[in-house]
Amino acid sequence: MTTPDPRTRSVAAVLHRGDDVSARRDLLAVEDPLEIRVVTDDDPEPRRLSMTMRTPGDDADLAAGFLFTEGVVRGREQIAGITCSEDHVRVDLAAGVRLPEAVPKRSFVMTSACGVCGRASLDGLRARPPGPLTPGHPQLAAAVVPGLPGALLRAQATFAATGGIHAAGLFDLRGELRLLREDVGRHNALDKLVGALLLAGQLPATDAVLLVSARASFELVQKALMAQIPIFAAVGAPSSLAVELALEAEMTLLGFVREGRFTVYSGGIRITR
Repeated sequence: MTTPDPRTRSVAAVLHRGDDVSARRDLLAVEDPLEIRVVTDDDPEPRRLSMTMRTPGDDADLAAGFLFTEGVVRGREQIAGITCSEDHVRVDLAAGVRLPEAVPKRSFVMTSACGVCGRASLDGLRARPPGPLTPGHPQLAAAVVPGLPGALLRAQATFAATGGIHAAGLFDLRGELRLLREDVGRHNALDKLVGALLLAGQLPATDAVLLVSARASFELVQKALMAQIPIFAAVGAPSSLAVELALEAEMTLLGFVREGRFTVYSGGIRITR
């Protein structure tokens, strides 16, 4: 017996095509709530840190990536264990690891479309990256960039089935896809990818290219910066604040990567002919 895919769900629908009307079943990407709870050794009572809407699957990666990109943990060694259930993830922090003082002032209740919803202040928007990027390193051939979206799309199994899910893909400098994560929330997709790298001991990702299937927003650029990914590419447009952050961090930011073209907004020194 085939096990149902928890990432998709079949629903009844009616298709209108001109004068033709027909009943059908459509496969949709699942959007379900997930609560992230954190336990420290000085407080054994699990504390709810985040409630987000996500596509089930890779929940441990999502929790680890979220804690890392928000600056709650600074490395894999600060996570003692992760336990997943249907609607929540419990993260036990290592002995002596405490939640940052700023955490109680933040509200991490998010929808799948929200990256910075409910923050207590503008100062709370920025997390401190582990270190600076190396200017001009690595080098990426311009000819590699246009092939990235096609490679990402070919690997997106859930998108192929539903047409309604975001992706974040990590590529090497030859344009080979190293890692892919999908989710209805673009922020969740990137957190899942960063979390997988964190748990595998593969951060910082200083020799990689990130491609997202959405626009380049401030919060996505910041999450990539936390993982020290030097080259960020998006199939959509960047926001003004995303460009400002990329310029400040000396990150290479590419937008409109599609149809055989792309636009450089920051860090063009890493792109070679």
